[in-house]
Amino acid sequence: MRGAATKTPGLWDQTSEVSKTSEVSKNAPLAERMRPRTMAEFTGQEHLLGEGHILRRMIESDNLSSLIFWGPPGCGKTTLAHIIARETKSHFIFFSAILSGVKEIREIFREAEGYAARGLRTILFVDEIHRFNKSQQDAFLPYVEKGVVTIIGATTENPSFEVIAPLLSRCRVLVLNQLEPPTLRVILEQALSDTERGLGKQELTATGEALDFLAGQAGGDARIALNTLEVAAGLAQDGHLTLEIVQEALQKKALLYDKGGEEHYNVISAFIKSMRDSDPDAALYWLARMLEAGEDPLFILRRMIILASEDIGNADPRALQVAVAALQAFQFVGLPEGRITLGQAVTYLATAPKSNASYAGIDAALAEVRKSGALPVPMHIRNAPTRLMKDLGYHKGYRYAHDYEEGYAGQECLPEKLSGRRFYEPRGHGYEKNILERMEWLRKKRGE
Repeated sequence: MRGAATKTPGLWDQTSEVSKTSEVSKNAPLAERMRPRTMAEFTGQEHLLGEGHILRRMIESDNLSSLIFWGPPGCGKTTLAHIIARETKSHFIFFSAILSGVKEIREIFREAEGYAARGLRTILFVDEIHRFNKSQQDAFLPYVEKGVVTIIGATTENPSFEVIAPLLSRCRVLVLNQLEPPTLRVILEQALSDTERGLGKQELTATGEALDFLAGQAGGDARIALNTLEVAAGLAQDGHLTLEIVQEALQKKALLYDKGGEEHYNVISAFIKSMRDSDPDAALYWLARMLEAGEDPLFILRRMIILASEDIGNADPRALQVAVAALQAFQFVGLPEGRITLGQAVTYLATAPKSNASYAGIDAALAEVRKSGALPVPMHIRNAPTRLMKDLGYHKGYRYAHDYEEGYAGQECLPEKLSGRRFYEPRGHGYEKNILERMEWLRKKRGE
């Protein structure tokens, strides 16, 4: 279903053809002016748009299905929807979950049906689709099934939890990644050289140090990077962007150890590996390096919380409590006293017994779910709140654990296809020795 893109006046000024360069105001922010118009102009998301990859093939073959773009802010969700509409010559409708409700949805679909009757495809881009409630999302279903519209939803939230199952089953979820600093550096350089939409006419120059810093501090968000570049350009009286000017525009100072970005990652890597290898002295040294350089302590604490589960786990269950308590304590007292709390938590994590069994277990379970799909829940452990469900055998044969010795009924709780499968294998380090003994007793009991 193809046809020339059309501009329709009225309720949705958004129901226009994909934005043309001439339609973007010269006074619009740099990020809006530099929005890519074609696949060739788009930078990043190679796993979707690279040669032979899924989204590129959909666009080139004009074989679109309804999609949900899931990714962080500023990674290109809205831009990609515009590009798809332009490349496939589709009528494009931009729809915001914040500003609209069911009434507006129905009006949009009436308009789309008119285009469909003339053989024209409509792409409905639903921004922040996770903000729609169940009834609003239900309203999309009949029109998606009839092919009246092709929906492209955008969300920063996990669609598994925020999009209703019937709509999710009719859409393909594509994950967009946060833009990496090298990608953002390319985008910034394009904006500096573009004389049509960017800052090229100002003939600005910029140091590599300034661009690297901005690319590294934008949090993977192209919008932040570009709009900060525009502010920095206004501060550069001599037309030369230095690190100091970019810092002023971003209102952040460069880390003392962040030369070109690499050393920052080297130091945090050394910090984590020192704790993993049970070396409290090295861990304290790398902690001090980061604090002295002005690293965000909350970034350090987040990594410590991850390590408490990833590398210590049930070998010492208190490690996670210590890490979370350190975060809460630091938020309460701040620096400089917070360095003491950080030091205490780091030395505890470094000297705690180590096990990655829980980490390996959840990854093994996820791999099995991706491999075998949604296997049916065994009938005996299904809930049966209604008479019909009871008649169908739900809950039949369930054994209540507390009615048995040691509170253990020994029934199978995995899907039949996975009966007996093990995902969690305690290493026997620290407290996991107790867990291992308990699990061996449980397996013996089940065998009996």
